[in-house]
Amino acid sequence: MISRRDFLQVSMAASAMVGASGFGNWARLAAQQALSQDQLLEFDTFGNISLIHITDIHAQLKPILFREPSINLGVGANKGHVPHITGADFRKAYGIADGSPSAYALTYDDFASLSQAYGRVGGLDRVSTVINAIRADRPDALLLDGGDTWHGSYTCYQTEGQDMVNVMNALKPDAMTFHWEFTLGSERVNEIVENLPFAALGQNIFDAEWDEPTELFPPYKFFERGGAKVAVIGQAFPYMPIANPRWMFPEYSFGIRDENMQSMVDEVRGMGADVVVVLSHNGFDVDKKMASVVTGIDVILSGHTHDALPEPVLVGKTHIIASGSNGKFVSRVDLDVRDGQMMGIKHKLIPIFSDVIAPDPMITKLIDEQRAPYADQLAEVIGQTDSLLYRRGNFNGTWDDLICDALISEREADIAMSPGVRWGPSLVPGDDITREDIWNVTSMTYGEAYRSEMTGEFIKVILEDVADNIFNPDPYYQQGGDMVRTGGMAYRIDINKPQGERISDMTLLKTGETIDPAKTYVVAGWASVNEGTEGPQIWDVVENHIRKQGTVSLTPNNSVEVVGA
Repeated sequence: MISRRDFLQVSMAASAMVGASGFGNWARLAAQQALSQDQLLEFDTFGNISLIHITDIHAQLKPILFREPSINLGVGANKGHVPHITGADFRKAYGIADGSPSAYALTYDDFASLSQAYGRVGGLDRVSTVINAIRADRPDALLLDGGDTWHGSYTCYQTEGQDMVNVMNALKPDAMTFHWEFTLGSERVNEIVENLPFAALGQNIFDAEWDEPTELFPPYKFFERGGAKVAVIGQAFPYMPIANPRWMFPEYSFGIRDENMQSMVDEVRGMGADVVVVLSHNGFDVDKKMASVVTGIDVILSGHTHDALPEPVLVGKTHIIASGSNGKFVSRVDLDVRDGQMMGIKHKLIPIFSDVIAPDPMITKLIDEQRAPYADQLAEVIGQTDSLLYRRGNFNGTWDDLICDALISEREADIAMSPGVRWGPSLVPGDDITREDIWNVTSMTYGEAYRSEMTGEFIKVILEDVADNIFNPDPYYQQGGDMVRTGGMAYRIDINKPQGERISDMTLLKTGETIDPAKTYVVAGWASVNEGTEGPQIWDVVENHIRKQGTVSLTPNNSVEVVGA
């Protein structure tokens, strides 16, 4: 990997490689504290091929607030490198002015106050406007969806993903790949995919019984664009059976399969591909490693870890693009492809400021039609918040603190555990909490809230296992999201220790006593991957808790001591 500064120098100096990012214009606009739709969309058309990348929408049809993480730790060779810098360090790395629109979009500081100035982000009708503008400039641009699309909201749950399918079909993607979609169950996924008007790609989606590729999810698709042959290879989330319930998609297997990826790259090159694009849901660090071991990939459009980077990261000859999540950003990537190879690249990460970008009225109407049958349920106010509610970061987010409080209270537990998922919009102090808000951070097809007895020893095993999924120095063993959130207990974690030695000093908060390995504790949690888990749905647990609270007010959570960061 090379730094942004080095990348720009290489881009400007290399005689055969021209073009860089459009972030410089955005930075200047940010310094002016003024934005317009034309400025956000401004782009000097480059080369002969345009890619449009969106990923990790998580079923957010309407504009939202979304706070970026305050802590995003890298380990091993990735420590201190993007995307593992946040806040002031991130702004310094990219020359972003404090308090600017780009500071609001890309970092977390002063989020509540800046949200008052810059408003909501996303909304697929605004995303459509951006896509239409790019297509007006480059009519044959490829729209590529990185997955985590049919998951994450009340209406998506109620319609088994159909609301998102209907709206995304109207945006006319050319291809997509997958992750949370499979938690709809393979029968439902198969039904949707069989009727998609665009390619459903996954070179690493295999038939589990025969360990061979499937017809439903081809590895790649060719597109003729700008007088060149573009091969788009799909890479679905490789750790589906570990991170999500295997019993929901038993006929499929996944994995990184980088040897097969190399074979696919070689195959499409042999078939005349002038440029190779990987549409990936690996996560950024996994994509970096894949780019270092698989040769011949020109561009990786990265998803899963929700990173938003205003510059490509160059690994060898592969440019990796990270386009954020929740419909908050769209990436435009222009390529100069000549004489059978990519000669240059130009990229712009476009923030979807909802008050600046005019909605596409056709898509607004379509979105409203999807939501209309559920309007009353979505809008019902359950309570209010005096606290900033957000999710993201390696450890505790306040939404998860609230969920853990609800689990302890409603399920009469000593300790609570909430999965370290990254999806879920934010609320600022003074906001109403609607049923839609609760579902935006809890909606999934295995949301039962279990209540179980666990020994202190077993609790440590769980924490150690999750910690290794996040902080293993080899990205190929980073198989989780963020750290499991805990309530009712404190612990110390040394992220640089080996597996089994990271977690120590576990304490029960209500008594202050050290958690005894041999003692049994009542633990409540949700999103178990085990089939047949029993308990009320997590959204009902949280709703009941908030109704009793009336107004939510959370104290700062200092229960996790992080060492080695």
